[in-house]
Amino acid sequence: MKKIFTARRLVIGFIITILTLGVLTFSSYSLRSDKGPLMPNRMLNDVTSWISNTVSIPVGGVQHGFNSIDNLISTYQENKQMSAKVDELAQAKVQLQVMRSENKALKDQLKLTDTLTDYSLVNASVISRSPVNWQTQLVIDQGSNAGIKKNMPVMGSGGLVGRISQVSNTSSKVELLSDNSQTANRFAIRIATDKGQMVDGLITGFNQTKNKILMEYVTSDVEIKPGDKVTTSGLGGVTPAGLFVGTVSSVEANDYGLSKKIYIKPSMNFNNIPVVSVAIQK
Repeated sequence: MKKIFTARRLVIGFIITILTLGVLTFSSYSLRSDKGPLMPNRMLNDVTSWISNTVSIPVGGVQHGFNSIDNLISTYQENKQMSAKVDELAQAKVQLQVMRSENKALKDQLKLTDTLTDYSLVNASVISRSPVNWQTQLVIDQGSNAGIKKNMPVMGSGGLVGRISQVSNTSSKVELLSDNSQTANRFAIRIATDKGQMVDGLITGFNQTKNKILMEYVTSDVEIKPGDKVTTSGLGGVTPAGLFVGTVSSVEANDYGLSKKIYIKPSMNFNNIPVVSVAIQK
């Protein structure tokens, strides 16, 4: 059996014990002494301090690095969250502006009910407008399911904008007053002078250069002045009377001098029509 306590191990243990007691004795003596620590104690303190500084510098640097990385990550995450919130606020602001614009337009539509006592109104949003046919037609999101039929008049917030030209179940095409083609249907309209006289005629076209509606077939000798109000006459029974079309801009004689050409400033901006109302006879 191998001996645990050999002579060599006993000697080494004895020496370590003596050195330990010596260090403790010197340390105790230096603590009680008014003088500085003894040489062995100073050497031990210096070595301990050097080891501590050597280890603490890289450890502190690594810790500082981790703290800097953590702060950088936190700052990045906060900036990302703030950026997302800013984007959300911007989107909400845009949506609010759109909703306010649509609400205002719809409120303007509701005022029409007071003047169309024999008709009900179906409000619709414009869902399509081709750049090629920008001045001639647009598409709305209501159709035959809502009771809409061909040739029904279509109103904007300011007045008449056109009539229904095609109908499907859930959408309809609107032929605008600014349609200058020869195949466009024509409205019967009426001018009310400042003296209470009435002058009837037809919309025959739209002058895109002047941005004016052209009214012709006027043979009356009644004096017509700029600013006189123009409305639908109701002749024909399809379009209700009293729908506002615009105001007289100028009056000219036609090419033969037998009738008058009257240019009308439209009540609507045909380039900006977000919502409309279709007048349906009750």
